[in-house]
Amino acid sequence: MTPGTTSTRTLRAGRRTVPLHRPDKVLFPGGGGEGHPSYTKSDLADYYRDVATFMLPHLRGRPLMLERHPDGLDGPRFMQKDTPDHYPDWITRAEVAKEGGTVTHTVCDDTATLLYLADQACLTLHRWMSRTGGTGGKGGTGSTRGTGGIDNPDRLVFDLDPAKDDFGPVREAARLVGELLDHIGLPSALMTTGSRGLHVIVPLNGRHDFDDVRDFAKDVAETLARAHPEQLTTAARKKDRGDRLYLDVQRNAYAQTAVAPFSVRAKPGAPVAMPVAWDDLDDPALSARRWTIEDAVEQARTDPWEGLLRSGRALGPARRKLRALRG
Repeated sequence: MTPGTTSTRTLRAGRRTVPLHRPDKVLFPGGGGEGHPSYTKSDLADYYRDVATFMLPHLRGRPLMLERHPDGLDGPRFMQKDTPDHYPDWITRAEVAKEGGTVTHTVCDDTATLLYLADQACLTLHRWMSRTGGTGGKGGTGSTRGTGGIDNPDRLVFDLDPAKDDFGPVREAARLVGELLDHIGLPSALMTTGSRGLHVIVPLNGRHDFDDVRDFAKDVAETLARAHPEQLTTAARKKDRGDRLYLDVQRNAYAQTAVAPFSVRAKPGAPVAMPVAWDDLDDPALSARRWTIEDAVEQARTDPWEGLLRSGRALGPARRKLRALRG
C-alpha cells in the first residue's frame, strides 16, 4: 500500500459522502524489530470499507468505546465514550446511564459511520455486550436505561489472558472452555483478539441482566480454575496469577466493553481481531495476531462462525448442568 499525495480523499458509502482528511497520515509506522509494514489513515479506511459487510452485524445497536490515535501509534491514545457535538447528526447515538448521570455513546450502524470513525483515527472499536433496544435512532439520542435492551446482554465473553506472550497456554485454555461449554449445552464461538489472547463468545437470548450473566461466567471460570489449578486462574490481581492464564469475565458487567470482531488493534503491523473456527486451534500458524488488514477480509469471507451467534440461549439449563457438575 503506497501513500498518495492528496490532503483530502472522498469516500462514498451508500447515500453518504465521507471526507477522509490527511489520508497519507501514517497511523501504523513500519520498521521495528519485526519489520512491520507501515499503514496510513487511507489504508485503515479502505480496510474498514471492505470489511463492513462482515463487521456491521456485530456493531449495530451497540454503544461503543472508541480507541483513537490521532497521531498514530507513536502519539497519545484517547479512549472516547461520549460522542462529540461536531459528529454528523446522521450518526446514531445512544444515551446510557452511568453513575451520577448519563453518557452518549456513538453507535456504528452503517458503513458511512465506520468510515467517519476511521477519519477520526479510531483504530479500534470496543463494543458493549448488549444492544440499545431500538430507543436510540438515526440522528437522534434516546435514553436506553431500563428498556430491557441495554440492561440485558446478548453476548457472554471469556477473555483468555496469558501471563506471558505465549500462545500455547491460550490455545489449551480455549479448548478447556469450549469443552465445558459444550458439556453444559452452550454453543460458543472463538475469536483472536489481535493482541495476545482469544475470546470465547456465547450467544444469549437477551433475557438475563448483566449481574446474572457475569455471575454465571464467573461460575464457569471458577469451575475450570479448580479443575486445572496449575494452568488457569480467576485472580484479578496480576501478582496473584503467577504463570497461570487469567480467565477474565469482567467484560460481562454493565458498561464494560470487548473488542469488536474485525476491529484493527493499535499494534505494529495493524493486526485484526478475527473470528475463527474451533478447528483452527489445531493450526500451528494460529496466533492472536495471525491476521492483519492485509488479509483479514479474505478470512472474513470464509464465515468461520457459520451463523453460530444468530440463536441466543437461555442460561437456566446450562446453570443447572454446571451446578450438577460442580456437585
